[in-house]
Amino acid sequence: MSLDRIELRGLRARGRHGCLPAERELGQEFVVDVELGLDTRPAAAGDDLSRTVDYGSLAGRLVAVVEGEPVNLIETLAERLAGICLKEAPVAEVEVTVHKPSAPVPHPFTDVAVKIRRSRP
Repeated sequence: MSLDRIELRGLRARGRHGCLPAERELGQEFVVDVELGLDTRPAAAGDDLSRTVDYGSLAGRLVAVVEGEPVNLIETLAERLAGICLKEAPVAEVEVTVHKPSAPVPHPFTDVAVKIRRSRP
Protein backbone atom coordinates (compact mmCIF):
# COMPACT_ATOMS: atom_id res chain seq x y z
CA MET A 1 0.00 0.00 0.00
CA SER A 2 1.37 3.41 -0.89
CA LEU A 3 1.10 6.20 1.64
CA ASP A 4 -0.80 9.44 1.20
CA ARG A 5 1.08 12.73 1.55
CA ILE A 6 0.55 15.88 3.55
CA GLU A 7 2.96 18.66 2.60
CA LEU A 8 3.88 21.79 4.50
CA ARG A 9 6.07 23.99 2.31
CA GLY A 10 7.93 27.23 2.92
CA LEU A 11 7.65 27.38 6.71
CA ARG A 12 9.86 30.30 7.76
CA ALA A 13 11.57 30.90 11.08
CA ARG A 14 14.61 32.76 12.34
CA GLY A 15 17.35 30.68 13.92
CA ARG A 16 20.96 30.95 15.02
CA HIS A 17 22.30 27.79 13.41
CA GLY A 18 25.72 27.58 11.80
CA CYS A 19 29.40 27.13 12.50
CA LEU A 20 30.43 30.77 12.19
CA PRO A 21 30.23 33.15 15.16
CA ALA A 22 28.32 35.72 13.09
CA GLU A 23 25.63 33.14 12.28
CA ARG A 24 25.16 32.45 15.97
CA GLU A 25 25.17 36.12 16.91
CA LEU A 26 23.00 37.61 14.15
CA GLY A 27 20.83 34.64 13.21
CA GLN A 28 19.14 34.22 9.85
CA GLU A 29 15.98 32.94 8.24
CA PHE A 30 15.56 29.23 7.59
CA VAL A 31 12.87 27.74 5.38
CA VAL A 32 11.50 24.27 6.07
CA ASP A 33 9.52 21.90 3.86
CA VAL A 34 8.07 18.68 5.24
CA GLU A 35 6.28 15.91 3.40
CA LEU A 36 4.51 13.46 5.68
CA GLY A 37 3.67 9.93 4.57
CA LEU A 38 0.57 8.46 6.22
CA ASP A 39 -2.74 6.77 5.55
CA THR A 40 -5.36 9.52 5.51
CA ARG A 41 -8.32 7.18 4.92
CA PRO A 42 -9.31 6.83 8.61
CA ALA A 43 -9.45 10.63 9.00
CA ALA A 44 -11.32 11.10 5.75
CA ALA A 45 -13.84 8.36 6.52
CA GLY A 46 -14.87 10.04 9.76
CA ASP A 47 -13.99 13.63 8.79
CA ASP A 48 -11.95 13.53 12.01
CA LEU A 49 -8.93 15.76 12.64
CA SER A 50 -7.82 13.58 15.54
CA ARG A 51 -7.08 10.74 13.06
CA THR A 52 -4.65 12.76 10.94
CA VAL A 53 -2.00 15.45 11.46
CA ASP A 54 -2.97 18.91 12.66
CA TYR A 55 -0.49 20.72 10.42
CA GLY A 56 -1.09 24.05 12.15
CA SER A 57 -0.01 22.59 15.46
CA LEU A 58 2.88 20.72 13.82
CA ALA A 59 4.07 23.98 12.23
CA GLY A 60 4.29 25.57 15.66
CA ARG A 61 6.44 22.72 16.99
CA LEU A 62 8.74 22.88 13.98
CA VAL A 63 9.17 26.65 14.31
CA ALA A 64 10.02 26.19 17.99
CA VAL A 65 12.87 23.84 17.02
CA VAL A 66 14.23 26.25 14.38
CA GLU A 67 14.02 29.16 16.83
CA GLY A 68 15.40 27.06 19.70
CA GLU A 69 18.78 25.63 20.62
CA PRO A 70 21.37 26.41 17.93
CA VAL A 71 23.25 23.63 16.14
CA ASN A 72 26.26 23.82 13.84
CA LEU A 73 24.80 21.91 10.90
CA ILE A 74 21.51 22.10 9.05
CA GLU A 75 21.84 18.33 8.80
CA THR A 76 21.37 18.21 12.58
CA LEU A 77 18.44 20.62 12.39
CA ALA A 78 16.79 18.47 9.70
CA GLU A 79 17.19 15.37 11.88
CA ARG A 80 15.53 17.11 14.84
CA LEU A 81 12.65 18.28 12.66
CA ALA A 82 12.15 14.76 11.27
CA GLY A 83 11.94 13.45 14.84
CA ILE A 84 9.17 15.93 15.64
CA CYS A 85 7.21 14.84 12.58
CA LEU A 86 7.58 11.13 13.38
CA LYS A 87 6.10 11.71 16.85
CA GLU A 88 2.75 12.30 15.11
CA ALA A 89 0.89 9.00 15.57
CA PRO A 90 -0.27 8.39 11.98
CA VAL A 91 3.02 9.47 10.30
CA ALA A 92 4.99 6.50 8.94
CA GLU A 93 7.65 8.45 7.06
CA VAL A 94 8.79 12.02 6.50
CA GLU A 95 10.93 13.97 4.11
CA VAL A 96 12.39 17.17 5.55
CA THR A 97 14.18 19.88 3.60
CA VAL A 98 15.94 22.69 5.45
CA HIS A 99 16.81 25.67 3.27
CA LYS A 100 19.45 28.16 4.32
CA PRO A 101 19.09 30.91 1.71
CA SER A 102 21.50 33.28 3.47
CA ALA A 103 24.27 30.74 4.00
CA PRO A 104 27.77 32.24 4.07
CA VAL A 105 28.73 31.25 0.52
CA PRO A 106 31.18 33.66 -1.14
CA HIS A 107 29.62 33.29 -4.60
CA PRO A 108 26.21 34.10 -6.07
CA PHE A 109 23.71 31.35 -5.28
CA THR A 110 19.99 30.86 -4.82
CA ASP A 111 19.77 28.38 -1.96
CA VAL A 112 21.58 25.82 0.14
CA ALA A 113 19.42 22.95 1.36
CA VAL A 114 19.66 19.59 3.08
CA LYS A 115 16.96 17.00 2.38
CA ILE A 116 16.52 13.87 4.49
CA ARG A 117 14.00 11.06 4.50
CA ARG A 118 13.22 9.13 7.69
CA SER A 119 10.69 6.46 8.63
CA ARG A 120 9.55 4.61 11.68
CA PRO A 121 11.68 1.59 12.54
